[in-house]
Amino acid sequence: MRFQTAARLALAALFGLSALAASAAPTAAPPIADFFENPDFSGALLSPSGKYVAVRVGAKDQRDRLAVITLADSQVKVIGNFSDADIGSFEWVNDERVVFTATDRSVGLGDARYAPGLYAVNRDGGKFRQLVSRSGRPFITYNSTGIRSADLLPWNTYLLGQKNAQDSDYVYVTNPRRPAPGQVDYVDLQRLNTLTGHVTSVERPGDSRRWMLDNTGAPRLTTTVEKGVSTIQYLDPATQKWRKLVDFNTYTGSKGGFWPLAFGPDGTLYVINRSGKDKSTVHTFDFATNTVSEKPLIELEGYDFNGRLIMSNQKLLGVRHLTDSQGTTWLDDGMKAMQAKIDEMLPNTVNLLTLPTRPEAPWVLVTAYSDLFPSRAMLYNSETKVLTLLGATRPKIDATQMATQTLVHYKARDGLTIPAWLTLPRGAGKNLPMVVLVHGGPYIRGKSWGWNAESQFLASRGYAVLEPEFRGSTGFGYKLFRAGWKQWGLKMQDDIADGTRWAIAEGTADAKRVCIAGGDYGGYAALMGLINDPDLYKCGIDWAGVTDINLLYDGHWNFTSDLPEEWKQYGMPALVGDQVKDAEQLKQTSPLLRAAEIKQPLLLAYGGADRRVPLPHGTKFYKAVKEGNPNVEWIEYEEEGHGWYLPKNRIDFWGRVEKFLGKNIGTAP
Repeated sequence: MRFQTAARLALAALFGLSALAASAAPTAAPPIADFFENPDFSGALLSPSGKYVAVRVGAKDQRDRLAVITLADSQVKVIGNFSDADIGSFEWVNDERVVFTATDRSVGLGDARYAPGLYAVNRDGGKFRQLVSRSGRPFITYNSTGIRSADLLPWNTYLLGQKNAQDSDYVYVTNPRRPAPGQVDYVDLQRLNTLTGHVTSVERPGDSRRWMLDNTGAPRLTTTVEKGVSTIQYLDPATQKWRKLVDFNTYTGSKGGFWPLAFGPDGTLYVINRSGKDKSTVHTFDFATNTVSEKPLIELEGYDFNGRLIMSNQKLLGVRHLTDSQGTTWLDDGMKAMQAKIDEMLPNTVNLLTLPTRPEAPWVLVTAYSDLFPSRAMLYNSETKVLTLLGATRPKIDATQMATQTLVHYKARDGLTIPAWLTLPRGAGKNLPMVVLVHGGPYIRGKSWGWNAESQFLASRGYAVLEPEFRGSTGFGYKLFRAGWKQWGLKMQDDIADGTRWAIAEGTADAKRVCIAGGDYGGYAALMGLINDPDLYKCGIDWAGVTDINLLYDGHWNFTSDLPEEWKQYGMPALVGDQVKDAEQLKQTSPLLRAAEIKQPLLLAYGGADRRVPLPHGTKFYKAVKEGNPNVEWIEYEEEGHGWYLPKNRIDFWGRVEKFLGKNIGTAP
């Protein structure tokens, strides 16, 4: 087909995508930059008809741009490009029009000056319009909006993040009211005309935090929050009034609570509910009786439901879900056959199919990945059965050098089963040096099966990598999640140590060469691991890690925290620890107060502009620990926030990690 040559060559010429062609496999370990540079290709969306695809692509020393490919004739048109910014998020409004935001990938959080703004343009580049301010200074663009700043919506206006019906010139935007960083009183919802800029507000029934559109693209549900209680409210189309469906504790949940998933094509509301079981499942909701169906429609063995409905042409075709990896259960026979055909063509990857809203063309977007392959976007023609590469996120990565990842399970000392991800270097033997990589959160799911830059980089340097889904982690059932409440530095920490000992007993890890590492909560766990199990871990790495729970509560006079006061008042006392009732426990589980006990080599890295775990967590701990430990390295990235946004800092940090690990646990036998 012509698309296979013409469109790819056009994309390569516009964006410098010479790397779309397969590169020869290098013999040396891949460079750090191959793992931690910004992606070359970072997004593709089919238009509602499937006749066009919008793509965001970057190239070295160039700003990310937005282009539209007309699939019938392979014509490529750049429709979004800033001289002083990159393309941020983007979405189709309808088959003729696209909205997008701006971002600046060249500066860290501390140097960022402007909000994302919002822009709209036709797919042929016409009728360009700026809709939302960027804090009073519109970005310089290659197109002129001709719009006065006074006519723009305020800077704190954002896309809703849900698809509309994509059959008009309207989108929905949100306007959060924030009295302070991290604090949200309520979120207004507005309907915005992308051609005229005219906006109308949707009435709130209270302090709304989240909104959901129905199958027609109209606002139908909102979740209000007051004093730690979430209430789901429904805008009844018969009365045009809001009414309560259910309320529950925002942070710990409660019996009868559920979470809205989506409205089906016929208006049925699908919800996620636990129904007294360990794993959450998908049910339908009856508006007449305000009840959730008893029998689940979708149940994932071993996992809480996490996913979305797949709909096209007003028909429910299947369900996208997350188990160990992303997957799809198709309800439609035609889609089952198409999935089987594509899986036959791509036998070594997970292949996720995305359909247009109202298809009028044979194109389907395919996202393919595995533990060895970073994500690649392809187009499948359902008529010709031809599959064509559209773009790869990290085309320099050679799969033959990547490490395999496996989901394993082990028993904690109290008998609780703990899932964990084990990544082993290619051709690995036994008794390897190992990095125990602890996820942040902590009340999230750490990983799913697939290619991950951090674990793959470490494995490429010869290290086994163990990533425990310790108690408190989500996605593996309520029992595992609930067991982690108020267990920072206690049983949560024991789970990580038990996983380390399991890997040693299995012969995977060398008992004398194990290092514990992590960011955010993972940094906290790295420090507590060195304290609780000094004979188990030979070194530690902490980036952006919490060093004292009371510091999370109380903050510091010179730094602003973005932790919501509501979380501190209603969430942290139940899940982390109460400052009064658990005061002694918080002292015993404070790395800051127990810093003198850490004698192992330690690498610390913090962002000077971090508002989630402000810099004093690092500086106070560094001052305390270095008094009795000469082997402490300190890095501060002044412009960074909670994690490393800039490639230069990611590359610098992981280069330091490589040297630190090589010095302390090495890869030589």
